[in-house]
Amino acid sequence: MTAVSNISEESIQTTQAASRMPKTTYATDVSFIAPIYNEEENLVPLVSEVMAAGRELNRPFEIILVDDGSSDGSVEKYRKLAEITPELTVVRLRRNYGQTAATAAGFRQAQGKFIVTLDGDLQNDPADVPRLIEMMEAEDLDIISGWRKNRQDKAITRKLPSAIANYIIAQATGVKIHDNGCSLKVYRSEVAKDVPLYGEMHRFIPALASIDGAVIKEVPVNHRARTRGTSKYGLSRTFKVILDLLTVLFMQRFFTRPLHMFGRFGFLFFVAGAAINLYLLYDKVVLGESIGSRPLLTLGMLLFITGIQLISTGLIAEIQVRTYFESQQKPIYKVKEIVAVSAEA
Repeated sequence: MTAVSNISEESIQTTQAASRMPKTTYATDVSFIAPIYNEEENLVPLVSEVMAAGRELNRPFEIILVDDGSSDGSVEKYRKLAEITPELTVVRLRRNYGQTAATAAGFRQAQGKFIVTLDGDLQNDPADVPRLIEMMEAEDLDIISGWRKNRQDKAITRKLPSAIANYIIAQATGVKIHDNGCSLKVYRSEVAKDVPLYGEMHRFIPALASIDGAVIKEVPVNHRARTRGTSKYGLSRTFKVILDLLTVLFMQRFFTRPLHMFGRFGFLFFVAGAAINLYLLYDKVVLGESIGSRPLLTLGMLLFITGIQLISTGLIAEIQVRTYFESQQKPIYKVKEIVAVSAEA
């Protein structure tokens, strides 16, 4: 108690040493990533606008274009641009894997402290990026998600399905973002690279990162109408997003304790089935009634067996989760910061 009482404000200031974990040396400050699929007409203006935004940052930056199996004349454009743009790196995928895979490839290639993602169709405005980077550092954020508040897209085929999907995602995940589909986002590198990506998960990165306590903010950004090329998005993506949402919900709530989900329903089914079967057993043994042709017998047995199967599935999932963490020595927590007295102090 005496040692604590002797600590002064001056000693706190002189011994304070706080740093983010883990400490990492980055090759550059900002990595711009743009997945590209048949955007030949947009490549030159895209690189030009990103270069202008990068120079405005007054810090080292790189541009990574991930070609997701383009079949137009993009390759020739890439090569010419790379010859005159030292900051540009092009990652060519062998075939069209989709935006999530292209984003994951960009994350892996990125060497920056901050990672900026944007579409290759010029609808996102790179001029917004310096403001977002400044906000990231000033407010100590982990993710800034762009919000196309004044979206320049067709109302019926693009804006309405998107609004419905965003409402469902926000209500289900608890991450209150108006526009999960906006590609203009800024991430701290360690946060972006730690999120597993597959399916259509790129739009769920904020929700997945929130599992580990990422600090997320949504900021209105400029959105422009497409002037070149054709859109690659359709209504079918809405259904894929809703299906992937089920995976996100499971990872958010039950990833480290799957038995809590499967066991909950399994126990209810098991008890309901057992109660029905006991009632029928009473009718058969005590009252002497025939139960062989009663639909209730089928229901009771179905609930009983389903309950056992769900509980068994939960136990198997628990074993798999433990194998996943223990075999790879993955911790079930994430350290944001360690505050300690430095060795030199």
